[in-house]
Amino acid sequence: KAAPHRKLLKMKKREKQVEKDLIKVREIVSKHSDESGPLIPVLQTAQEAFGYLPEHVLQAISRELKIPLSRIYGVVTFYAQFHLKRRGKNIVRCCLGTACYVKGVGEVVSTIRSELKLKAEEDTTPDYKFTLEIARCLGTCFLAPVIMINDDYYGNLSPNKVPGVLNLYR
Repeated sequence: KAAPHRKLLKMKKREKQVEKDLIKVREIVSKHSDESGPLIPVLQTAQEAFGYLPEHVLQAISRELKIPLSRIYGVVTFYAQFHLKRRGKNIVRCCLGTACYVKGVGEVVSTIRSELKLKAEEDTTPDYKFTLEIARCLGTCFLAPVIMINDDYYGNLSPNKVPGVLNLYR
């Protein structure tokens, strides 16, 4: 009988969090209300506040700005800067550009996935410490193969260097 009680507490906690989030969305929208075309700045500020753009936040933005949710999803899915899923604290970007590809970044990516214990369909660790992203180019071909963790670049990587680099962020 304890399980239904826990489930109810969890639901109430979630409802309270959604209420707090809606208040935050109203603050964000009001901050950008004098701007023409406030959607993108509102989305950027909301993502900064929440770490990503959860559905209930997008619905609130839709209501507050009086913009159809379908249009908001169109913008969010068009621009790579927006994220619909919660991401990890540390973003690991692996360059798959030609120079990196030729120099073996595939093995580096495999090692990162293995070190982070990510399944094939996963890109974020269950503890939300890491999110793995694939980039078409990081613009640092002279460092190939290269990855970026947050704002730090790690070049001339080999699979055996990966654990040491990841450990800097654990």
